[in-house]
Amino acid sequence: MKSRILKERRRFKESSILFNSDKRSAIDAAISAIRVHRTELETYVARRPEFHFTLNPIQVEDNAPRVVKLMAQSTCPFDVGPMAAVAGVLADFAVEAMLNVGARVAVVEDGGEISAVSDEAFTIALYAGGSALSNKLGFQIDPSECPVGIATSSATVSHALSFGHADAATVFADTAGVADGAATAICNSIRGSDVEASVKSGLEYARKFGSLIRGVVVMREKYIGSVGKIPQLVNIEDGLDVGELYQNLAFSETL
Repeated sequence: MKSRILKERRRFKESSILFNSDKRSAIDAAISAIRVHRTELETYVARRPEFHFTLNPIQVEDNAPRVVKLMAQSTCPFDVGPMAAVAGVLADFAVEAMLNVGARVAVVEDGGEISAVSDEAFTIALYAGGSALSNKLGFQIDPSECPVGIATSSATVSHALSFGHADAATVFADTAGVADGAATAICNSIRGSDVEASVKSGLEYARKFGSLIRGVVVMREKYIGSVGKIPQLVNIEDGLDVGELYQNLAFSETL
């Protein structure tokens, strides 16, 4: 029997975070963890504002708060600034807090970045702004794929800074922090007026990250492609043929 899943959305200044768990105490613990780590991050940024504004990897002190260290570590391999991973890292901390109080289902979404551990399968929808495929596709996450981090970077959705043109670059990784950093870099690489070519080049760019990520799905306008290992694609809209969506783009099961 499936457990009853509790859901709660909380706003933390500019962030809107959705908490999902089988335990009320786990949601409370996650909310507390977000508050603590956000406060530590804000205090650090007030002392060192370049951490917030740089678009490049940055070195941090050995005694820096854990949230700062993980943001720097999660983005350095992808040559982007640490704030590119803020939502993913905070989601990871929230899930960690949930597990520490015995949650069996711990799924946290922060601005579209998801950190999850669950003993039950669940489905997430793929929102990709102006793409014709937005909200028509989803991914079914199996318990065997957890823990998992899922992040989407987009040039057409949200206020986040992007130098690319993708409607969505969705990355699957071991943590949401790493997925967040990688998604930003991959989205930035998808540029140009030739839409199909830009999606192919983004997929090729993703290959360079190897085992750092599990897989990536790129969407731009009517084109979609993937590399690596991704969860099962499922239809959210009736009548949609997932098999025809790839438009003959490159698809590989390995990075």
